[in-house]
Amino acid sequence: MRNGHWEKNLFELIRRTSVDLPSDVEAGIKRALKKERKDSHAYWVLETILENAAISRRNDTPLCQDTGTLTFYFGVPVGFDTNAIVAHTRAAVAKATRQGYLRQNTIDSVSGASYDTNIGSASPVFVFQQQARKKVEVRLIMKGGGSENVGLQYSLPDFSINANRDLEGVRRCILDAVWRAQGNGCAPGVVGVCVGGDRATGYKQSKELFLRRLPDRSRVKALARLEERIMKDVEKLGIGPMGLGGRTTLLGVKIDALSRLPASFFVTVSYMCWAFRRRGVLLGSEGGVHRWLY
Repeated sequence: MRNGHWEKNLFELIRRTSVDLPSDVEAGIKRALKKERKDSHAYWVLETILENAAISRRNDTPLCQDTGTLTFYFGVPVGFDTNAIVAHTRAAVAKATRQGYLRQNTIDSVSGASYDTNIGSASPVFVFQQQARKKVEVRLIMKGGGSENVGLQYSLPDFSINANRDLEGVRRCILDAVWRAQGNGCAPGVVGVCVGGDRATGYKQSKELFLRRLPDRSRVKALARLEERIMKDVEKLGIGPMGLGGRTTLLGVKIDALSRLPASFFVTVSYMCWAFRRRGVLLGSEGGVHRWLY
């Protein structure tokens, strides 16, 4: 792989993800604002969020000081040189850190030292999938630590919340996770939920669901109905933006299911804050931009 425009455009992907709230997320917050009373804390919080998003976009500054864990999802042609694009991506991450689009927030877990360029063990995170295509699709999620802290995994049956091994049990798990968060993780947020799998694949899949656009619904009818029901149920909890009360506790619910073993029935709930930093780009064979995603 010749260098071409790879590092330049991967850097631009990082910059856009850090400073510019995706249009579907911003539209979701605007819809939520219309549901809240103008004299309420919820209205003030949502209005402030939109103002901050506009300022970040205008001033080319990060949406949040916690620029989070960077996970890159690559769809590449068969036989593509993944080692080369990893090197270009790491160089782009280091450059984005030096220029202030990423905070120096990658920490060595043994020594407590900070990695100055955010390049460390499993940082950033790379996920590759070979596809029958000629172009390279790159999607990036930047997930902050506050939202990561409120993710939960359940093993059904869970008698503490009366959750059995069925979709009603799944519903109870999701509502319990949202209730326990109580606005932590910077609500209103989005939850990604994986039903089934093992402990590792459950979390992997639940986070990958954040690649979906907010307005869409699961292709599995039963899961699509559950997504819609959860959105109605959480309004009744009254948690609201930042836990200060109101109708808007979630901006979206994304649910998928994986196969599982007979002995295990996991429900994994990942949480994304309102600063839903997710972008993508389609790159040509030399790294040039074919089109931007989202």
